[in-house]
Amino acid sequence: MKVLGRLIGRRLLCKQLESWRNPLIPRRLIFSSSSITSYLENPPSSSPFTSFNSSSLPKWSHFLGQRRTMFIQTQSTPNPASLMFYPGKPVMEVGSADFPNARSAMNSPLAKSLYGIDGITRVFFGSDFVTVTKSDDASWDFIKPEIFAAIMDFYSSGKPLFLDSNATAAMDTAIHEDDSETVAMIKELLETRIRPAVQDDGGDIEYRGFDLETGIVKLKMQGACSGCPSSSVTLKSGIENMLMHYVPEVKGVEQEFDPEDEDAALSGQMD
Repeated sequence: MKVLGRLIGRRLLCKQLESWRNPLIPRRLIFSSSSITSYLENPPSSSPFTSFNSSSLPKWSHFLGQRRTMFIQTQSTPNPASLMFYPGKPVMEVGSADFPNARSAMNSPLAKSLYGIDGITRVFFGSDFVTVTKSDDASWDFIKPEIFAAIMDFYSSGKPLFLDSNATAAMDTAIHEDDSETVAMIKELLETRIRPAVQDDGGDIEYRGFDLETGIVKLKMQGACSGCPSSSVTLKSGIENMLMHYVPEVKGVEQEFDPEDEDAALSGQMD
């Protein structure tokens, strides 16, 4: 019996040593960047949205540390150079914010982080989404994982959306006491009827003024609508027709450009 006991004990010990020596048995689950690529290219759901779920990552990984639970969806826009990213959390509590260049993004940690990615040319914040616009030579396949990481890092950091609390969304359509009845009607239509439809496409409009003598309403396109090939059609066929229908004093709508937008428009015409 003693001999049999020793044989059994040696057998168990050999199995334990063999399992520790065997390099094929994983001792730790290592996260691989290729798992992100395969997940993004083949999302599990049949939704028209492309999604990234950080909960699918291992809870502990060699490179990432503790898992940050977040579900990010992306949606295409009429502008092929822009994508909408839905973090599943509120972005702007009121209004919207447009960052046409890196200089304008210095007051927002999230916008500044996104501009740190090569190929990003514009960032826009909506109520529950972030619109990112890329350059023509940049590929979504390469920059989308970096955008996902930047958004997750921001929400896990606890930083405010704006460093300066006074630098919030411009309330361009707020009705003031000195506004005429015509201007008040234009602002109300822009805020209640036109702006929601434009924001569904990842952009926004900014009211720049109304010329009573010419009847021209001046607007600025933001986000995905800025530089979009179909923005002129939206401006004339959609916005202009609606304003002229409900406000007889309106005779037309013109788009205003910032210097950066004018340069982009000129380069697009030259191409």
